[in-house]
Amino acid sequence: MSRIGKKPILIPQGVEVKKDGRKITVKGPKGTIIQDIPEEISVEQKDSQILVKPVRENKKSRELWGLIRSLLQNHVQGVCAGFEKKLEMVGVGYKAALVDPKTIKIEAGFSHPVIMPLPEGLTATVEKNVITVVGFDKQKVGQFAAKIRDVRPPEPYKGKGIRYQGEKVRRKEGKKAATAK
Repeated sequence: MSRIGKKPILIPQGVEVKKDGRKITVKGPKGTIIQDIPEEISVEQKDSQILVKPVRENKKSRELWGLIRSLLQNHVQGVCAGFEKKLEMVGVGYKAALVDPKTIKIEAGFSHPVIMPLPEGLTATVEKNVITVVGFDKQKVGQFAAKIRDVRPPEPYKGKGIRYQGEKVRRKEGKKAATAK
């Protein structure tokens, strides 16, 4: 049984949840997110709580129960408070800049700059060597941050590259010079 799925989702002040058939709309001060609900799961709203339950007792229902509850929790939290991911650029000459409010220009040791347009609903800020991606949809924020990191992932020998803030890069020892006999 899902331990996560059993927990009710508390709806904070200012967040509106509407059920329309197999779709749930979560609306708050930051934005609106629509989530499709599979037929194996039922969603009820009582007072200021959302309850997620499986319709049948089969493997597919058990698989989706905790997932749908987590997605709805993230939607409620996102439209209320939002999410952010921070990425650090480590390396000589590695820098990023906002070309306009919807485009990031990254210079990461290539012969050309990498230009990345921001997806709808996301904003980004750049301060020195830290890129901050902010939005109300957790999936979009995480996906775009991963896309930025994939431009130049951290390498294990010198640690240069783009990494999440707080990410530990496992360093390797380089080759040793052979001693002459």
